[in-house]
Amino acid sequence: MASPSPPPTAPALPYPGLPADPRLAPIGVFDSGVGGLSVLREIRRLLPAEALIYAADSGHAPYGDKPPQVVQARAEHILDQFRHAGCKAAVVACNTVTGLSIQALRARYPGWPIVAIEPAVKPAAQRTRSGVVGVLATRNTVASPGLARLIATYAAHVRVLAQACSGWVERVERGELDGPETEAAVAAYVRPLCEAGADVLVLGCTHYPFLRPVIERVAGPGVTVLDPAPAVARELARRLDERGNAAPGPAAADVTFWTSADPQQTAAVITRLWGQRVRPQRLPDRA
Repeated sequence: MASPSPPPTAPALPYPGLPADPRLAPIGVFDSGVGGLSVLREIRRLLPAEALIYAADSGHAPYGDKPPQVVQARAEHILDQFRHAGCKAAVVACNTVTGLSIQALRARYPGWPIVAIEPAVKPAAQRTRSGVVGVLATRNTVASPGLARLIATYAAHVRVLAQACSGWVERVERGELDGPETEAAVAAYVRPLCEAGADVLVLGCTHYPFLRPVIERVAGPGVTVLDPAPAVARELARRLDERGNAAPGPAAADVTFWTSADPQQTAAVITRLWGQRVRPQRLPDRA
């Protein structure tokens, strides 16, 4: 019997144009849309000297209700573009991609550091006093084997209520971060979790930190809201130090923005969420 074919691997670095000093190579960060900016800002805060490329796949958002094979294909395409750009590492700033595809992606790019966000189930299970934890996520993340593994490994002793929050990603993509309609959309999913006894809520999608003020207002002062983005930045820093290729010096490096949607239409919401005026470029499509 023939042995199974190994997973495809990406071409090896370096590519033409990679800096002579590999420490100066950029880091690629991507999400289904603008939500991963919540992760990017934590990376920027902790590692200001690192050159960053952020890819917002807003032209294909949301990932949360797409077939897993489509999600993986989009992730592979974007990671391929990061490789062509000479990125020394990548960050998956999308819980849906992590939950569905991270093992396959790491197998496809062996030896290339890929740091991935995942719902903060472990710290939530450690912090709950009521024994009930709520996870706010997309439909695909709620149903993913990745979330099931996290719960089985770290939260078997507590009750975990995973809630798919339909429409939240699209609301953030439109820049609708507050107001009566946004509060009603948030309350529809948060209040039932709180009424069920959840005293810790996990933001299981990188779009959701931009709704955090509304989530906290609806949930009330007795509920803790956890965002895993700072932990992702710390893990990236650890991986760079481990490999000896962290960028030198304190000077702030450039941040480049890519989008698969219309750059002019995307610029306004990215500028608002990032806090600085940006001019996104079209996501490359190099084979």
